[in-house]
Amino acid sequence: MNQILVTKKLYITPELKKKKKAYKAYFFLSVFLICILISVYIYAEYDRNKSEEASASLLEDFNQENAELANKKNILVAVLDGTDEGTNSDSTTTQKNQSAINKNKKVKTDNGYTYSTIASINIPKINVNYSIIDGETDSVEETDALLKISPTKFWGPDPNTVGNFCVVGHNYRNSKFFSKVPNLENGDIIEITDSNNKTLRYSVYSKYEVDPNDISCIDQNTNGKKEVTLITCTNDSKLRVIVKARAL
Repeated sequence: MNQILVTKKLYITPELKKKKKAYKAYFFLSVFLICILISVYIYAEYDRNKSEEASASLLEDFNQENAELANKKNILVAVLDGTDEGTNSDSTTTQKNQSAINKNKKVKTDNGYTYSTIASINIPKINVNYSIIDGETDSVEETDALLKISPTKFWGPDPNTVGNFCVVGHNYRNSKFFSKVPNLENGDIIEITDSNNKTLRYSVYSKYEVDPNDISCIDQNTNGKKEVTLITCTNDSKLRVIVKARAL
């Protein structure tokens, strides 16, 4: 009996107690490290998924922007290549449209499209003085309808703000709308009055012709400047005339 007790005492000697404590410490340390590794893995997976979601969102925005640009290209080709481009606008229709665009509120066209006047454009050299209107959609049909009323916002920021404010108008070859825009030269003045009744003067710095499918003129990289781009067609409707001006 005494021998058994001695054996038990030997079994639980201080050295063995230290070993047991060390084993426990190693065990808890291992568990702690495993928990840390699991947490790191979970966070890495979360971060990876978050990055993938952000990337997917950017891709969606990119694809949407490209789709919008493609739609704008289709609009520019369709509405300026129509047969109306080469005909004289009816005087009765013009008078009716002029009375409509002078109303600074939402107006509905005969075929159901809604638009509002967002600015006016005055080009003293070529006697251009029209309202600039903007619709509610970017459909070809709406743009075509609005262009028969007045020059129309095509792309860009609000009038007289930083960026490239793009305006498209028909060349009826009868001195109406943007028919004389191809006659502008560098240094000519374009005046834009916004809805706050603020007028800015823009000086023409570039004029060129492009293929109907080329919409690089609507690029918004203006280095912090306020710019205006006027778009119309050549007299034979085969090319587009681009006039770019920068705020003074």
